[in-house]
Amino acid sequence: MNKESVQKVLDEKVRPRLAMDGGDIQLIDVKGNKVYVKLQGACGCCPGAQMTLKMGVERILKAEFPELEEVIPA
Repeated sequence: MNKESVQKVLDEKVRPRLAMDGGDIQLIDVKGNKVYVKLQGACGCCPGAQMTLKMGVERILKAEFPELEEVIPA
């Protein structure tokens, strides 16, 4: 798991879903087995942002990268 591979999954599987609700996601960094992201647009100020990170983004990334420990908002 590296920054490029995570970015590819975010671009192909996460970003289109967030865009449907007027949101976006920015990959900040990959350190060890943790991914740091920033939700943007409508998702950046949504009360459900934490749930989106854990139940959406983290779930999708863990399916691709089983070694992922967690997705952390930056």
